Amino acid sequence: QKQSTFYAVVSIFFFWGFMAASNGIFIPFCKEHFHLTQFQSQLIDSTFYGGYFIGSLLLFLYTFLKKKDFVNEHGYAKSFSIGLIISAIGALCMIPSLHIGSYGLILSSFFIIALGFCLQQTAANPFVVLLGEERTGAHRLNLAGGVNSFGTTIGPLIVAYFLFGGISIADTSKAVDIKNVDTLYGILIGLFVALAILLRSIKIEEKIQKEEQNFSLAALKYPQLVMGMVAIFVYVGVEVTIQSNMGAL
Repeated sequence: QKQSTFYAVVSIFFFWGFMAASNGIFIPFCKEHFHLTQFQSQLIDSTFYGGYFIGSLLLFLYTFLKKKDFVNEHGYAKSFSIGLIISAIGALCMIPSLHIGSYGLILSSFFIIALGFCLQQTAANPFVVLLGEERTGAHRLNLAGGVNSFGTTIGPLIVAYFLFGGISIADTSKAVDIKNVDTLYGILIGLFVALAILLRSIKIEEKIQKEEQNFSLAALKYPQLVMGMVAIFVYVGVEVTIQSNMGAL
């Protein structure tokens, strides 16, 4: 059971990369479709990664106010499934948003999807380690990271196919059949919901860490943590900026 669950969880790593990288295709599409400036089109990524920031902040505030860690309290599998349902709701909202033709609603849909991804990723790494022998946990995480990178690689190609009927985005003025986008998000909704149901139905013993009675920021005393936060902030900023503007270039 752990092995089949591991494969299911790793598939979600694929869709994290798939969705994040595919924003680079949605940006030129929305820019042309809604007659946006380059700055306005970049709000897609700002909103998407803003969902990660707000989601992380909400989890922090939950821990601060309730003195309980959300994932620790509910368990990895349940937290993961809740995140999947949130992302499924965001994907569901995307379909009418495209048909209505509201750029604001599209941004809101991306934000909700990212909120779900935030919770999923918070629970993902310890959950992957849990799904097998502890000594091989790093190997499973490396495999999951590779699947994530694979999703990042082919995600833009798949989205370009659904939006423009091919893998070239040179002609973004080509008429887009919204029904193709409906199909894409319909598939995502189905996968998210199916995996959420699977994760809620499995019975896996989870080693829940003992809760600390007093909230503390003691971890910030470690310089490698603080510098690591700065490093990943700069790295992600550079990575996202490049791929988001490559279409315009």
